[in-house]
Amino acid sequence: MLRNMTVETARVSDMRGAATTSNNRQEGPGGLWDSMKKAAFVIGSGILFLAAFGNSLTWHLQRFWGASGDFWQDLWTKLYLKFEGHDAALFYFGTMLFPTLTFWLCNALLLLVDTTGKPSFITRYRIQVDKNNPVDPGKLRHAVKTVIFNQVFISGPMVVAVYHLMSWRGNPCGPELPTFHWALMELAVFSIVEEVMFYYSHRLFHHPGLYKHFHKQHHEWTAPIGVVSIYAHPLEHVISNMLPVVAGPVILGSHLTTTTMWYCLALFSTTISHCGYHLPFLPSPEFHDFHHLRFNQCFGVFGVLDRLHGTDTKFRHTKQYERHTLLTSLTPLNDSIPDTPKKGQ
Repeated sequence: MLRNMTVETARVSDMRGAATTSNNRQEGPGGLWDSMKKAAFVIGSGILFLAAFGNSLTWHLQRFWGASGDFWQDLWTKLYLKFEGHDAALFYFGTMLFPTLTFWLCNALLLLVDTTGKPSFITRYRIQVDKNNPVDPGKLRHAVKTVIFNQVFISGPMVVAVYHLMSWRGNPCGPELPTFHWALMELAVFSIVEEVMFYYSHRLFHHPGLYKHFHKQHHEWTAPIGVVSIYAHPLEHVISNMLPVVAGPVILGSHLTTTTMWYCLALFSTTISHCGYHLPFLPSPEFHDFHHLRFNQCFGVFGVLDRLHGTDTKFRHTKQYERHTLLTSLTPLNDSIPDTPKKGQ
C-alpha cells in the first residue's frame, strides 16, 4: 500500500512537472504570449501617458491653434458649404485627392533622382550605395503599373467602404473642426493602431506558406525606392497596407480633416521608409531598408513590437542600427559611420 502511495505521489509530481514545463514553454521570457503581454503593457502605458500629460505637451501648440483656429474653421466652412448635401463627394475629395497628391508629388521628386542619378547632393545619401544607380527602367515600369492598380482598384473601393462605416457611426464631415488637442490625440492613437496591425499582419505574410504566394512580390526590391511602398499583391495591400491605416479613424469615428491628414502622413511616412536615402532632417529609413535587405528583421513601423518580440536583434548589432537616427548635419551617415572593412581589404 505504501509502495502504491509512493508511485501515485511520483506520478502526480511528474504531471505537475510536465504542466510547469509546458507553461514555461508557452509563457517563457522569449515566448510569444509573454511578448504580447509586454506589448499590451507598453501600449497601454503609452495611452495613459498621453491622456495624463497631453495638456502640458500640447500647450504651446494649442495656443498657436487658438490664434489661427478661426482661419482654419472659416476655410473648412467655405468648403463644407460648397459640398453641402454631398457629404460622400466631400469625403472622397478629401481622402482620395490629397493623399494621392502627397504620394505622387513626393515620389515624382524621388523618381527623378532614381532614374537620372542626379542631383549628386541627394544621391550621396543613398543607403545601399551600389544599388539603383540608376534604377532598372523595366522593373520600375512594372512597379508603377502595380501601384496605380492598387490605388485605383483597391484603395479607392476601400475608402468608399470606410465612408459608409464612418457614416453609420456618425457624421465624418461635420461642420465643426475638431480641437487641436483632440486631433493630436487621435493621431497618436492612429499610430499605435497602425504599429500593432501592421506588425502582426506583416509578420504573418512572412510565414513560408504566405510569403511565396503574396509577400515575395514586395521583396523583389531588396534595395527599395519610394514608389514601391505600395507595390504589393492586392491581398497584401488590403490587409497589411490599407487596414492598419484606415482602422484608427473608423474606430474613433474621426472627422474628415483628421482622417485626411492621417492618410497623408501615413503615405509620406511609408515613402520615406522605402525611399533608399537617409536624408538630413527627415525620419531615418534605415530600419525598414534593413528589412528589405535581410527579410526576417524589423517588421514594424516604429520598432516597439520588434524590440518586444526580439525581431530586431540582428539589426541592433549592425552599422545600420548605429545610423538609425535623425541626421542633423549635411555629412552622409555612410561617411561618418562607415561599414566595417571586410577581411583582406
